[in-house]
Amino acid sequence: MGVAGSKLEKALGDHFPEGERYFGLENFGNTCYCNSVLQALYFCVPFREQLLEYYSNNKSQGEAEENLLTCLAELFSQINSQKKKTGVIAPKRFVQRLRKENDVFRGYMHQDAHEFLNFLLNQLVDILEKECPKATTENVSNGPSNGHVNGVKQELAATWVHKNFQGILTNETRCLRCETVTARDETFLDLSLDIEQNSSITSCLKNFSSTETLNAEDKFFCDKCCSLQEAQKRMKIKKSPRILVIHLKRFKYMEQLNRHKKLSYRVVFPLELKLSTTLDAGDSVYSLFAVVVHVGTGPNHGHYVSLVKSHNHWLFFDDENVEMIDESAIQTFFGSAQEYSSNTDHGYILFYESLSGDNKSL
Repeated sequence: MGVAGSKLEKALGDHFPEGERYFGLENFGNTCYCNSVLQALYFCVPFREQLLEYYSNNKSQGEAEENLLTCLAELFSQINSQKKKTGVIAPKRFVQRLRKENDVFRGYMHQDAHEFLNFLLNQLVDILEKECPKATTENVSNGPSNGHVNGVKQELAATWVHKNFQGILTNETRCLRCETVTARDETFLDLSLDIEQNSSITSCLKNFSSTETLNAEDKFFCDKCCSLQEAQKRMKIKKSPRILVIHLKRFKYMEQLNRHKKLSYRVVFPLELKLSTTLDAGDSVYSLFAVVVHVGTGPNHGHYVSLVKSHNHWLFFDDENVEMIDESAIQTFFGSAQEYSSNTDHGYILFYESLSGDNKSL
């Protein structure tokens, strides 16, 4: 990495961002799924800043019990405090802790990057909620409530993980007999979207919010009619998160094959994305800052790399190796327009940061 590191420093020259560090992560036997997600999270600046703040607060309070959050905070601090601008760091302690916490990640098999991201964020939330059990009457939809105090329903305090990644969906069901609309809010930390060949993120989001008719065996029990009725159901984004994480469902279970197959479909993801919500009059505007890429033809083997935008430069992280790439190269990771193609590098998890003032103030 010494050569690659110096090559990167040479490429950036005087434009090397002040105080920034670009470090590759050592692979401990098929841990590329972990490394690619960690790089995306490290360059999610609001998340990184809060994690580093957590680390320094924790450090000043003495020895804390080791968990996934303390290991991640320590790793980010280790990268951030390096004297050199580039190099390689071994996330050994974090990987050991991960394998201890969840036996899914214990072996040396190929793992799913989205499954890991999901597990990690939920674990961080659990740890933070246990550490900060104080209730809040903030109007934040945040999972299970924390009981009632003086007759007022109180909820767990929204953690900084929620404040960065959590959005709200509204599940609307309209009875076709009495026209009554039943709406239920649910929170999300990422959106998993079905994909189609030669499509775009915008069209995938439209499909996500499209109306579905519930009939025959799928009829809806209407409380007003007190019976099963035909209904229309749709999912809308009510409140967009500060950091929008989109997971493209590239691995589909094929019944006739009795296994999962990778969909190499070409799905265009823009550098700037407009998202409409039911709460906001205008669109929320998002900027792409990281992409976790799956390389390979199937779900049970392959490799993960990540593309990251830092200070207006795009970087390519492949475990220990870090290099600059041109912004125009992003489109080579959209997918393949034909089913059989030599290109197997496909965007899998997309990270967008809100450019809107509302979300930035969270």
